[in-house]
Amino acid sequence: MLLSEYERIGRFLDPWREFERLNRALTGASLPSGRDFPPINLWTGPESSIVTVEIPGIEPEAVDIQVVGNTLTIKGGRAARELKESEAYHRRERWAGQFVRTVQLPYDIESEKVEARVSKGVLTITLPRAEADKPKKIAIKTV
Repeated sequence: MLLSEYERIGRFLDPWREFERLNRALTGASLPSGRDFPPINLWTGPESSIVTVEIPGIEPEAVDIQVVGNTLTIKGGRAARELKESEAYHRRERWAGQFVRTVQLPYDIESEKVEARVSKGVLTITLPRAEADKPKKIAIKTV
């Protein structure tokens, strides 16, 4: 395979990308890293933020959610299937291990009002905005 000049330079600038490319070429699978697993989405509004996290196959008890100020941290893990002595993997693409995701939120959160629920492998976290952090309309008095 011929590489473009940009791809050749990119190898030296980001060796992990090259490692990932080689891994995909050899195994057909990609390696999740702490910075991109589990995948998340974040929506914000004037009253709250909503975060969705894809955690299929992970029990809710194995997930730890913490909010400090405007920082959300999600920790958890998924154990690999224990193989019997006569078994061996033919193909292994599903990730197993521990993860940590930290997300900086656009404003402070009322941590005691945070709600979390899981449905069909998707964790949804509702993060209400702190009252002290909400914008306040200032009335202008006429003299």
